[in-house]
Amino acid sequence: MLFNHVYFVVLLVSLPVTVSQLVVNVKNKGGDVIKEVISGNTTSDVVELQFQNTDGTLINQFIDFKSEVQIFRAFVLREEELGFTRNKPITLCFVSRFNKNEFISSDAMSKLRQKNPTTIRSPEEEKVPEMHIMDLQMDLRKTSVLSPYIHKVCHNANLTTYTKESDIRIWSQALGQDFNVLMSTSKQTHPGKFSNCKDTANLTSPCLCHYHICVGWYPCGLKYCRGKDSAGRYVSYRCGIKTCHRFISYDFVADKKYNCLWDDV
Repeated sequence: MLFNHVYFVVLLVSLPVTVSQLVVNVKNKGGDVIKEVISGNTTSDVVELQFQNTDGTLINQFIDFKSEVQIFRAFVLREEELGFTRNKPITLCFVSRFNKNEFISSDAMSKLRQKNPTTIRSPEEEKVPEMHIMDLQMDLRKTSVLSPYIHKVCHNANLTTYTKESDIRIWSQALGQDFNVLMSTSKQTHPGKFSNCKDTANLTSPCLCHYHICVGWYPCGLKYCRGKDSAGRYVSYRCGIKTCHRFISYDFVADKKYNCLWDDV
């Protein structure tokens, strides 16, 4: 099978480029074309991917490489039948630990250039689906000890920003930060104590909500080619990117069922 690729080129400039952006057209499994915007900033060492689903939901993936933090933010539209006070969009934020080999670096992003930007792209690899139980609700006022970007990205999700204790334990070890200090950013929600929202009749009762995000195409790694240098020796060099598709499912406690009505569909 042939794939459309985004290629690396050498930047012939005297100063480093700190911000770069790609616009990629991706066909989802339903046959719809989704436009993704992927940007990287080498100064801040961050990467952001954003797109809008066909139902109007806005998805942002934000990666803070320094803090090993990944944020998925979903701006979800709600049913009009709920009435004026309840049909306002809801913002969900899911904060998790990021493994640096899951996405190309901000530096690699700055070196990407795109051929044929109107081409419909297809991923080369489909990642194993991920399922996360988000057992902590974060207090955005305290999240700067983990990453300065959590509050910036999730500022509209004061009561709907979630993480999990197992990730905080790994952050504590990997970043050399006090576990209790990191835990002070959040409170336990005990997902196992709640019924699924689709099985909960009362719209104002808390329940266990499910939300999933599909990223149709993203640069998940680098490709290396072999060639000869001027002395005739074989050398490896970066010659492209590997692209992937991923499906992520989140379970979390919604404070009220009407904040999780998509589970009834």
